[in-house]
Amino acid sequence: MKVREKVLEAFNRKFSEDPAWITFSPGRVNLIGEHTDYNDGFVLPMAIDYATWIALRPRSDARVILTALDLDQNLDLDLREITKSKSSWREYIKGVAWALQGAGFTLTGWEGVFSGDVPIGAGLSSSAALELALARSFSLSSGFDWDPAKMALLCQKAENQWVGVSSGIMDQMISASGKKDFALLIDCRNLDTSQVPLPQNTQIVILDTNTRRGLVDSAYNERREQCEAVASHFGVKALRDITLEGLEREKDNLGDLLYRRARHVVSENGRVLQAVDALTAGDAPAFGILMNASHLSMRDDFVISREEMDQMVEIAQDQPGCFGARMTGGGFGGCAVALVDKEGVESFIHQVKRAYLEKTGLKARIYTSTATEGTNFESITGQ
Repeated sequence: MKVREKVLEAFNRKFSEDPAWITFSPGRVNLIGEHTDYNDGFVLPMAIDYATWIALRPRSDARVILTALDLDQNLDLDLREITKSKSSWREYIKGVAWALQGAGFTLTGWEGVFSGDVPIGAGLSSSAALELALARSFSLSSGFDWDPAKMALLCQKAENQWVGVSSGIMDQMISASGKKDFALLIDCRNLDTSQVPLPQNTQIVILDTNTRRGLVDSAYNERREQCEAVASHFGVKALRDITLEGLEREKDNLGDLLYRRARHVVSENGRVLQAVDALTAGDAPAFGILMNASHLSMRDDFVISREEMDQMVEIAQDQPGCFGARMTGGGFGGCAVALVDKEGVESFIHQVKRAYLEKTGLKARIYTSTATEGTNFESITGQ
């Protein structure tokens, strides 16, 4: 059963009527540009056809009553008294409501159910998908206009300041603003975006290593602090403002660790812009070379890969018809992404699964995806 039908059926079962609306927001896969977003740099993600779906109806009071179908758990939140508690999915709802109210939006309550098929903890941004679907639900129940970039920023604030994950703006921005059949170049300094076509006769393949990491407890925040330390050393706002030549001149003063962290980010920004040129020209091989280089930079300079991930990427790169592959997401586990000739996708998937199991003893989950639209909604009962 598709997730849309699942939440619709569950809502009907719970409330004995149709919902007023169904909201949905996609996860994302980042094609290139890792850990550049919080450094005011460039990223090139696409929205994937895996999403979070919420079926809801408005309430006349200030309560949000929500059932997480996949966990069989409930939330009953009074919007007038939002307080933090132990980390769980409930904190995302509280955080989004807190951020919206802090920005001056007057919220009214709603009730409903939600589910999703974005793999949890795989680096495909299940959290941003939930946040933006929640924000869209609040916009409908409370009657305020939908501004994708503004909502993305508020959802990022919720994740940073309420949930406690120092993520950049990319995840929320692509979930809010994805476009069908296009990747989205995002300038994370000013949130300017442009659509970038994907090469014809190719397929994006997402390779889940079946390893997981928790961003809050990982070295993600540490990497961000290291980047900020280098920017501070140069007296600039962010690593976006540093060139490779300038970085080389300060190598000895920075020390090897900070130098390598910064080298990844600065070189990755360059690779993103080169990737846009390659994709615009329909040059899949050139884009694949940049993907491969990006993985080496993450592995050796930023040090956010792991053995299973490196094996997955190497296996993918060795397959006929694979233009390139790289780790994607925050690091320390999760997924890789590959660009593959469409005619050879079935063979590619079979061979990667077999070789990965032989090398690691782990079963890979492999998804094909097309670029899809960002956060949206359906009116079910016409409210």
